[in-house]
Amino acid sequence: MIKMQKEEEFREIVRILRTDIDGNKPIYYALTKIKGISYMFSNAVIKVLGLDPKRKIGTLSEEEIKKIEDCILNPRKYKIPSWLYNRRKDFETGEDKHISGPDLDITVEFDIRRLRKIRSYRGFRHVWHLPVRGQRTKSGYTFPPYRKHRRTLTVGVRRKKKR
Repeated sequence: MIKMQKEEEFREIVRILRTDIDGNKPIYYALTKIKGISYMFSNAVIKVLGLDPKRKIGTLSEEEIKKIEDCILNPRKYKIPSWLYNRRKDFETGEDKHISGPDLDITVEFDIRRLRKIRSYRGFRHVWHLPVRGQRTKSGYTFPPYRKHRRTLTVGVRRKKKR
């Protein structure tokens, strides 16, 4: 009698760090669907854990998913270089961190509030809904999308009417 090997369970949706991920995607691309994880960081996690990047994420076991979560939450423990983190020299603590998921939204919101509170130039740009990082506004800038009538601030070429 031939023993049947336990068939791998395939899951259509995998939940990692409060994010639903399509199970048909390769691990390399699937991890980038989590907010705060870039292709480089995803690649580093896969290399550290020794996973096949082309393997579908729906075929991962619970233990492998737990390892991935732990690696994302504690990259220093797995010796991922600090230059891959998305928050180096944190303003409050001064340490290098990697923030992902909904925590990233909260952190960015607190940073913007701090800039507004200290009344910095960047804070004013956020208040006025203007580009913050030096982009030009003479051409191509539109009002924020939450306004009813989205109109461009630029003025096109106007020709004089013929008499």
